[in-house]
Amino acid sequence: MGLWPRGESTLEPAHPIKLITQKKADKRVLNDYLVRANRLVQDLRLNRDLKMAADTTKSAGDAAGLADLISRAAEQAGGSGRGLPPVERWNPPFCGDIDMEIRSDGTWFYMGTPIGRAPLVRLFSTVLRKDEDGKTYLVTPVEKVGIRVADAPFLAVEMQSVEGETGPALSFRTNVGDVVEAGPEHPLRFEIVGENRELRPYLLVRGRLEALVSRAVMYELAALGEVVDVDGAETFAVRSGGAVFPIMPAAELDHLSK
Repeated sequence: MGLWPRGESTLEPAHPIKLITQKKADKRVLNDYLVRANRLVQDLRLNRDLKMAADTTKSAGDAAGLADLISRAAEQAGGSGRGLPPVERWNPPFCGDIDMEIRSDGTWFYMGTPIGRAPLVRLFSTVLRKDEDGKTYLVTPVEKVGIRVADAPFLAVEMQSVEGETGPALSFRTNVGDVVEAGPEHPLRFEIVGENRELRPYLLVRGRLEALVSRAVMYELAALGEVVDVDGAETFAVRSGGAVFPIMPAAELDHLSK
């Protein structure tokens, strides 16, 4: 038995033909996901007994149990294909919170111990969803559990800038392997926080999930900024994918530069 309570899927059908089409698409997406999850679980089971510290061994076993649960949930959908699980279309019951946290530096913790296995973190990241209540969950077709997120669930660790048909196109790679081009569907937003007026850029990755742009990438991003007119005001901004993303008023930039 896994760590989460088992439940029944509560996918809400709309139209019979649409439901059949949706289920076929979900099956194609989830089969490849299931294969990867099963391989990961097998690998974890082979290696977790080699851990030196008892607390690390316990955490590895618990994390493997979580991965095993996601694998079983995905298995119920079957099918073949590639892609991310359609978590936005799943409506399972809420089964409580678990002791999992994503720190502001992008490190995942389970029961106070870092999850060191990158494939395991990637697996969990594919079933993340942030709901209208502002909370972040791990979601499968049969259950939903809450986790803690200190800032953003993802971290943008690399950026590439190319000249596209509509001007500059900025592509970002996250710490869990997503590659996203900033634009109307994946906007950038900027916050200025703290007494030191620290700039924090965020990129919408999918759904309501964002990536905090790392400090090194933030400097690269700011170097691409320019002063443009936004609603009649001079604004320091960056462009990508045909969209303009304001960073701050130009006057404030001049003040910070002094």
